[in-house]
Amino acid sequence: MPDFRLDGKKALVTGAARGLGRAIADALSESGATVYGTSRDAASARLVSERYGTPALLVDVTETGATRGLVDSLMEVSGGIDLLVNNAGVNAPKPALQLTEEDWDTVFDTNLKGTFFLTTALARHWTETGRPGAIVNVASQAGIVGIEERAAYGTSKAGLIHLTKILALEWATAGIRVNAVAPTFVRTELTASTLSRPEWAAELLSRIPIGRFGEPEDIAGAVIFLLSDAASLITGHTLAIDGGYTIR
Repeated sequence: MPDFRLDGKKALVTGAARGLGRAIADALSESGATVYGTSRDAASARLVSERYGTPALLVDVTETGATRGLVDSLMEVSGGIDLLVNNAGVNAPKPALQLTEEDWDTVFDTNLKGTFFLTTALARHWTETGRPGAIVNVASQAGIVGIEERAAYGTSKAGLIHLTKILALEWATAGIRVNAVAPTFVRTELTASTLSRPEWAAELLSRIPIGRFGEPEDIAGAVIFLLSDAASLITGHTLAIDGGYTIR
């Protein structure tokens, strides 16, 4: 049987306090990994620390210097990180004509810029020490197909999907795999404002052939697969977990 276990591995998950991040961190822990989870809120960071028995990691991924410092200290404290899940992300669900420059910058600084610099900080350690690693970026179906009120978010996730390919290509010979998942609408705090609008929610649901929105656990299982040895020949791939949304 393929090996889906992650026993002995150490994983860093950004945005691990709630929603997809917590479901992914829980799945990693249940699969045998030691989980280090970040949050940009001090109280949430303490809860993540208590949940997984690892140090509280308070960081805003948009602060490049802080993320580099976090990675440097974490590599020393943990003895080395093996897995990275770039989950931290924000949205600004507005019609394009209502988006402000601040909205745009906030979304891109978190979803793309922050992810890039945290990832390269960790990969630098891996390449310098010859340590292999596996990365999963949490993208979105909005980065594959156009969705209303997602100009900034969808464009940032499209960028993340393309970045996944480039990093996978550059780091393959170093033993570093880089993949992404692209979820459909999943019931989390991030989507609450969208799915609470009955007519809009019904319209979105009509676009999903399987006939339901996602749950955080749907995404967590795919992330575990891509991080595990069962996916050892997969890199540069974005796995759509969308109930068929992007088929059409």
